[in-house]
Amino acid sequence: MNVTTSELRIQDDAHVRTLTIDRPDRSNALSRSLMTEMVEALLSAMEDPDVRVVVVTGAGDRSFCAGADLKDIGGDDAAAARFRDPMHRPQRSIFEVLSETYKPTIAAMNGHAVGGGFELALACDLRIVSETAKLGLPEAKRGMAANYGTVVLPRLAPPAIAYEMLFTGEYITAADAARWGLVNAVVPPDQVRTTAAALARRIAANAPLTLRRMKETAVKGWSLPLAAALRLEAGPDPYLSEDRKEGIRAFLEKRDPRWQGR
Repeated sequence: MNVTTSELRIQDDAHVRTLTIDRPDRSNALSRSLMTEMVEALLSAMEDPDVRVVVVTGAGDRSFCAGADLKDIGGDDAAAARFRDPMHRPQRSIFEVLSETYKPTIAAMNGHAVGGGFELALACDLRIVSETAKLGLPEAKRGMAANYGTVVLPRLAPPAIAYEMLFTGEYITAADAARWGLVNAVVPPDQVRTTAAALARRIAANAPLTLRRMKETAVKGWSLPLAAALRLEAGPDPYLSEDRKEGIRAFLEKRDPRWQGR
């Protein structure tokens, strides 16, 4: 699939689908129409058996995503339009859909990721970030709430660090994010997309049913007791698949496996 709209580019390369937020003039902020397009793109990726990994990035070299488009929100407020919080809107939350995407997801953070942009990155499984990027949730300075980040950040970072970020609304550096285990790699700005693409290809080379099983089990078993998580049986069972037999044959024959996804 190769689709381009005024706000989103969707490109396939082998088994990797890349979603590029294309609003560099607005720091790749999330408009309502863009979030709707991204939700549809993620649902489409889940339905496409040829897609094994999803990469999310931003256009340009300054911002990955600046979060909610505050100009749009300010305009709505000036027009006395009704404002609904993220979990009470007609459309599903982009962060929720991204976090529930059962195929591995990578945030290629080509620039600053703040507010909803940082939440977008947190909703991905893996994160590659530019060494010059600033990251954070400034919602406490804007009278907002960082609904998704407030729930997820304390699960990913040391609680005291997460609370400090939430309560102060101050930004952290990419090096700080790496120190606290929030990102997988910090690289020069011009290497973000190539590093993410290389990681995506390494993942996509593996058995798709196994990837799905691992992702669904990890996500759904996150808050379960160990005994319950071990018996979760989330997603397809790779132990009973043709790909399991193929993987063993390929290893014994010293060749690359030919996955069928069944």
